[in-house]
Amino acid sequence: MATRLKTKNRVLLAALAIGIAGAAYQAFELREIATFNRAVATGKSPAGETQRFEARFSAAYWLAREGRYQDSTQLLTQLVEADSDPQRQASVQYNLGNIFFLRGLMVNRNGDEVRDEAEYLLTQAKIAYQQSLRLDNIPMDARHNLDRVLRMLPENAGAQDEQDQLGIVMGNIPTGLP
Repeated sequence: MATRLKTKNRVLLAALAIGIAGAAYQAFELREIATFNRAVATGKSPAGETQRFEARFSAAYWLAREGRYQDSTQLLTQLVEADSDPQRQASVQYNLGNIFFLRGLMVNRNGDEVRDEAEYLLTQAKIAYQQSLRLDNIPMDARHNLDRVLRMLPENAGAQDEQDQLGIVMGNIPTGLP
């Protein structure tokens, strides 16, 4: 009987030691996460974490907030190429779309005679939003922004003329009726 109690006590002691070690590890991880989040919230690069996806993503976000759109775009493009997770890629594409969209709006707002540049930036935003939705079709923000970009882009008149010449478009007649 005494040996059974000693064996049970040893097992319980081992389980207690494993539990304490696990709790200590979790406390350490929580402290690391809190430190990382504080650094990201203040726009600083997390110490020792420069290669993590989250650190590079937050750096790109803060570069964009500071108006350094080209640097941010370059960093986000590197993230797209480096990560294979579809949800992460969708987030990166969404943010790329936002940067192109903002840049296109700034070109228009400044009244510059660079219509081609604005159209190029808005087209890039459209492509990024569409790619984001292909990777993760759930986010409503990407759908909303894509809709806004599509409304701002001029319609491709050349394609419409070509369709009219081929007899594909017939006024207000719905497709598929005899």
